[in-house]
Amino acid sequence: MSGHSKWATIKRQKAVVDQKRGVVYQKMSREIMVAARLGGGDPSGNLRLRKAIERAKQEGVPNDNIQRAVEKGSGTGDDSNMEELTYEGYGPGGVAIMVKCATDNRNRTAGDIRSYFSKYGGNMGETGCVGWMFKERGEVFIEKNDKINEDDLITRALDAGAEDVDTSEEESVLVICDPIKVDDVKTALAGTYSVRSADVNMNPMTTVDVDDVKIAKQLLKLLDIIDNHDDVQHVYANFDMDANWMQENLN
Repeated sequence: MSGHSKWATIKRQKAVVDQKRGVVYQKMSREIMVAARLGGGDPSGNLRLRKAIERAKQEGVPNDNIQRAVEKGSGTGDDSNMEELTYEGYGPGGVAIMVKCATDNRNRTAGDIRSYFSKYGGNMGETGCVGWMFKERGEVFIEKNDKINEDDLITRALDAGAEDVDTSEEESVLVICDPIKVDDVKTALAGTYSVRSADVNMNPMTTVDVDDVKIAKQLLKLLDIIDNHDDVQHVYANFDMDANWMQENLN
């Protein structure tokens, strides 16, 4: 298991979820505000905003909340000093970690994230210290079930512009593509297959094997507490962790 997409899998396996729906709404609204602020309030011309709205609807965020967030971010609603920040550092075992935040108080957010790194065996570094280890890519996850035709799925995905298809996971198929092709690939597959998610993420170019129980537990605790911070939108890490080993040692 490696990278951001596998951290999402680990969260499902370990039942790591936000404790309150209000936290989810707040995170989604902040992402919409930042996307609208950076690219404008029209989803048809702002891919990031369109994806943020899709995720918000999947999480059950009311349309009124979504609209207010768009208006606030694009400057047509109440004034907002929300800004996007990225924090980088190393976790236990030398694992590189990138944290994307949306905040109206950078001092508060930076202090919290730095304290998490320090408390759980990591070290927050300067901007750019690990960013070069990650590359942006499109990821479309398809639910894997008995009816899925992998050969057909692969053909449809490649015809739509996908670069690779990973069928090795038990729960889902990962379709990899150029970030600008995410919507094309999703559309090509959605009519036949169940699309779990379609988004642009930061993929690690190199990975660090984690096979020590103490380090693994400390690392997952660090990722967990960072991910559950109100201001945090995305967490990316470059670890590799064998699924069977994890099942045997971490549950």
